[in-house]
Amino acid sequence: MKKRFTWVLLVLMLAYIAIVGVSCMSSPKNIGLVDGKLHPCPNSPNCVSSQSEQADKKIDPLKYKGDYLVAKKKLKDVLASLPRTKVVKEEEKYLHAEATTFFFRFVDDCEFLIDDDKKVIHVRSASRVGHSDLGVNRKRVESIREKFQAQ
Repeated sequence: MKKRFTWVLLVLMLAYIAIVGVSCMSSPKNIGLVDGKLHPCPNSPNCVSSQSEQADKKIDPLKYKGDYLVAKKKLKDVLASLPRTKVVKEEEKYLHAEATTFFFRFVDDCEFLIDDDKKVIHVRSASRVGHSDLGVNRKRVESIREKFQAQ
């Protein structure tokens, strides 16, 4: 019985290491822009986007006033202040950041697209692995919004 438990525990630990390894090493396929917009969210409930048409995935964009370069700098400062979060790609009106979860070390992707005509920053936050995120991506975006508006 004890030997069986040890084997089960070993298999679970190896599975965990494999999942974390794949999550950290694999580049997401649905990152970046498609026809000037952020990729749509997948059918799984682990993604939110301000450009989504699906109510359960819809989240408001960040709003700003003034120059978009000032808003972009402000957003970069907010992202730099978040634990385990780093900007990995930057273009004129686009940012891609990776946020690593504390316990399981899963990597989530956060993307931001500035629409200077409407004075909004569209956002998409999605988990790379798993099905449900228990609302983590929505909470992350709301935390970013709160800090962005406070600056």
